[in-house]
Formats: sequence, C-alpha cells, structure tokens
Amino acid sequence: MGETRKVIVNGEEFEVELEQDGEIWKATVGGETFEINVPDAGPAPKKKRSSGGKSKKSGKVSANIPGKVVTVEVSIGDEVEEGHVVMILEAMKMQNEIQAPVSGTVTEIHCEEGQSIEANVPLLVITPAETEEES
Repeated sequence: MGETRKVIVNGEEFEVELEQDGEIWKATVGGETFEINVPDAGPAPKKKRSSGGKSKKSGKVSANIPGKVVTVEVSIGDEVEEGHVVMILEAMKMQNEIQAPVSGTVTEIHCEEGQSIEANVPLLVITPAETEEES
C-alpha cells in the first residue's frame, strides 16, 4: 500500500493512492488503477521525520517552563559532555535536571542560584566541540 495524495487534474480534485515500482507508478482513483511510466524518475522522495530539533544541535540551554534556579552545576570554561547535568531548576514544586544538549565548553551563564527564570530564555551557552567531520 502506497501513500494517498490529493491531486488536481484540469481543475478537478481527486484522492489518489500512489505506489511506485521502479519507473512504473500505479495510481488508484475511485477503485480504478492506472499505470504511469515515468522514465528516469528515480525513487520516490522519502518523507522527512520531524524530530523537533534541528540537524545541528544548538548549545543554548533554556527551560521550557518558568521556574527557579536551584543550583548551577558548571562554571564558565568548564568542558561538558552531551547529557551532563548543567543545572537544577525547580518548576511546579519539582526539581528538574537540565542537561547539556551538546558536548563542548560553557562560554556564557545568564542566571544564578535562587533566581526566578522565564520559559525559553537562554540560561547558559555551550560552544560545541569541533568534531573530526567538521574540521
């Protein structure tokens, strides 16, 4: 079973079930199947999955809800690994560990212990370490 698409032909809209087999496409419209030969079409483009993030991760650390900074576990110049706990925030009476999104060096800290913070405000910045692929 392929994917269902809406197409417009001569101003009329149709719901079409599409399947590809090499250069041959099978289009099923209203229970009737048609074969379409598309030379040099190549494979159908794969749908991109949205992971919610970018392909290149940002080193900016922020909280997605407002809260209070309980502890800042790092200092400027510290080297951190991805997943390392960099601070603890209290939000909705729960303490949350905030982890480094990337490996690198802590270059900026914009908060201090005891400070109330707003959602989505940069709290600290980690400059990513260069990987061998990027050099």
